[in-house]
Amino acid sequence: MIGKREDAKDASPLPFAHGPPIRACPPRKGTLSEPRDSVVGMAGKKDDPAPPRVSAPDLPPRLEPHERLAAREEHFRLEITGLEEKTDAAHSEISECRVAAASVVDLILTGATLVDVVIDDLRATTVTARDARLKRVRITGGRIGTLDLADAELDEVELRGVRIDYLTLAGAQVDDVLIADSTITTLDLPQARCDRVAFENTRSDEVDSVGLRAQDVDLRGLEALSYTDAASLRGVTLSPRQIELLAPAFAATLGIKVKS
Repeated sequence: MIGKREDAKDASPLPFAHGPPIRACPPRKGTLSEPRDSVVGMAGKKDDPAPPRVSAPDLPPRLEPHERLAAREEHFRLEITGLEEKTDAAHSEISECRVAAASVVDLILTGATLVDVVIDDLRATTVTARDARLKRVRITGGRIGTLDLADAELDEVELRGVRIDYLTLAGAQVDDVLIADSTITTLDLPQARCDRVAFENTRSDEVDSVGLRAQDVDLRGLEALSYTDAASLRGVTLSPRQIELLAPAFAATLGIKVKS
């Protein structure tokens, strides 16, 4: 085990179609604008989507300095100040840790469990976290080429101020997630199950929504140039302006011809 425990806290992991391209509009202003340290807002009108319940990672006042992550090891209450260019932390347990600014080619977190973790200003070509479990994780700043969260479990996760070329959540279970002030060139959501997910001031060129299963998903703060499947947007919330721009694609999905 890396990092000495100071209490008897349990360290066990927490259980945690296609249609034509669709054009959408800029995000609605004034939705979810502040960093969340507890609950992200409260539902307003009766028909408003329930907001994500995102809590800040619970970190102790002092963290032990450490310089690496390793596969199949437990990392507890550490300030991780350096990562190797290729870091393999697959199937590890990372709890109550902060990962300081780092630049890597590959960060492998396949099957890992992250609980109460802050990741600051990470610059990475590829982050692979397939089948990982993330609970109360905050990623702030940085640039990631590919962030692979396929088949992962996300609960109380916040991405803020991150630039990502390709983010895949294919087949993932996504609960209580906020993505704010970010740019995601391609957002891949096929077969993802999303509940209480919101975007704020975020841009995307393309959203692959095929097979998306959504409940309380607020897309009003996502400026997306195109969606791949109108039928899979059932359960999301859009602004009136977005609906106007999406209307032709919705009609095409229903087999309705629109002519002047």
